[in-house]
Amino acid sequence: MGVTFGWGPTEAAALAKDAACLVVVDVLSFTTSVGVAVEAGTAVFPYRWKDERAVAYAAERDAVLAVGRSEASPETPWTLSPAALRAAPPTPRLVLPSPNGSTIAAEAGGATVVASSLRNRTAVAHWLAAHGYGSASRPLTVIASGERWPDGSLRPALEDLLGAGAVLSALRGLGPYALTPEARAAATLWEATEDPVAELHRCASGRELYEYGYPQDVAVAAEADTSETVPVLRDGAFQETS
Repeated sequence: MGVTFGWGPTEAAALAKDAACLVVVDVLSFTTSVGVAVEAGTAVFPYRWKDERAVAYAAERDAVLAVGRSEASPETPWTLSPAALRAAPPTPRLVLPSPNGSTIAAEAGGATVVASSLRNRTAVAHWLAAHGYGSASRPLTVIASGERWPDGSLRPALEDLLGAGAVLSALRGLGPYALTPEARAAATLWEATEDPVAELHRCASGRELYEYGYPQDVAVAAEADTSETVPVLRDGAFQETS
């Protein structure tokens, strides 16, 4: 099969062994934030850990280190919040810690890594098609990042399943692609959902962000097909590419 679909870091690492390209989907945080930052001209370095290692990693790359949403201040306005990143002054280089999206990007091996969300799902599909990904010779894997339960195990998240289905649906609309049953099911879910953008606000992760006081992050993530930016991981950072 030319196009596969999977969940979370463990399956990403397994599927990436046979993939020429890995598309990471983390709609309500990481990949939407990456897209917003890259649109502003920022090179975004993904990083798995949010501790002193991240501080050293950012310093080595002469980059700003993003802080937690609740830690934002006028001096450090860069966080994993896409709304906060949109409002913050552009910075040339940003380290963005994330336990899900960043970990998946790190597990890609030699595959090209692309950050996809609802905002750029059609642009990503066209970029993949233009570069021949999804063919037998250049297999493609789309990964829904999911969330984590308190014990660290994967919590499948509707927003990421819809986000993965959104880019898969756009891709298969561009020509005949051999999708695995899992990939076809994800694409079909997107197409069959009456109002997927509304579901983003109503799903468990969306409600959680509302409860924490960040409804604007859901609103930014729900801006379907508003971005032509395709962030690709090059030299350790997501950057816009042609």
